[in-house]
Amino acid sequence: MDWGYINARIRGMKSRLLDHRTLDNLILQPDMDSLIAELEKTAYREDLIEAKGKYTGVTAVEYALRNNFVRTFRKVLDFSKEKEARLYISIFLHRWDVQNIKTILRGKNIHVTNEEIVDCLVPVGELDEATLTELVRQPDVKAVIDLLATWDIRWARPLTTAFPEFAKSGDLGMLECALDRFYYNDALQAVSAKGADNAKIRQVLSLEVDVVNIKTILRMVRDRIAPEDAQKFLLEGGQALDEKMIARVLVLPTIAEAAAMLSTTWYPTLHPTRYRFLATIPEDVLRAQKISVIEKQLERHLVREGVDSFLGDPLSVASLIGYFWAKYNEITNIRIISRCKTADFPVENLREELVYV
Repeated sequence: MDWGYINARIRGMKSRLLDHRTLDNLILQPDMDSLIAELEKTAYREDLIEAKGKYTGVTAVEYALRNNFVRTFRKVLDFSKEKEARLYISIFLHRWDVQNIKTILRGKNIHVTNEEIVDCLVPVGELDEATLTELVRQPDVKAVIDLLATWDIRWARPLTTAFPEFAKSGDLGMLECALDRFYYNDALQAVSAKGADNAKIRQVLSLEVDVVNIKTILRMVRDRIAPEDAQKFLLEGGQALDEKMIARVLVLPTIAEAAAMLSTTWYPTLHPTRYRFLATIPEDVLRAQKISVIEKQLERHLVREGVDSFLGDPLSVASLIGYFWAKYNEITNIRIISRCKTADFPVENLREELVYV
């Protein structure tokens, strides 16, 4: 097991991630042109030069970030020969297949243009750019699913099964939940064997499931969805929420009470952590039922837990997990900064939108 080589390469790539000072400098840039000029001083230079040959402004930044993301993870895949490393990489990249399919289905459901859909795709998983482009060309949700089935692509299975329910209700959440459930069940099954690396990957996946379920529960409580109907949208494989806890939360009358109860849950890791931060959500946010604010805190928790994997055994999958989350967070931060620059978002508030790790 040559984890030493993989770890050395990952540490080298980690050293090129943007530090806090660089992020703060990007925040202080007065406009998009200045932001792009500063980004060209970083590891994103080549991607931006290529992007500026086709686009301008925030579109150029988005294109550059997408290309850098794809290129980075293809590079990691190329030098990672260990079975566990390649397994985790494939699991991580599959999430982008799921996200891309969701994006296409959402676009078709609300009838946005093909160009708008394509601009939101990140072809880093098994579904390459040509495959995604052909899916985008389909006229509606059913046609997208039918084409996936014709190509015998794995993601067709949950979508085909869930489609009749979607056809009745028109609720796209049915299809998205089916994709998520299939993804996490498949991923957890792939790492079900004994071993420290598999255990670490299961830990990360279970945390993700918990976060997805907490988001779903809060939305269901806010919308006063009957518990038996809400259960249809919950995923298996989490650690913090058992059936009894979920049942208790789903019958609560307000998201304030739901958040308070969820804040007491634990998930078993090497460093057990409560979702205690849910108890610190400001009262005005809870009264206004601003789920997006709570979801942002959950996302931050997920990112920080993922990046903390760097503290694990360097001769294991831990460094790989830590890098993936750190790179994902960096891309997300840059996207937030660039979009805020186009919206004249106050600089003093911009830092609050980022996740520093």
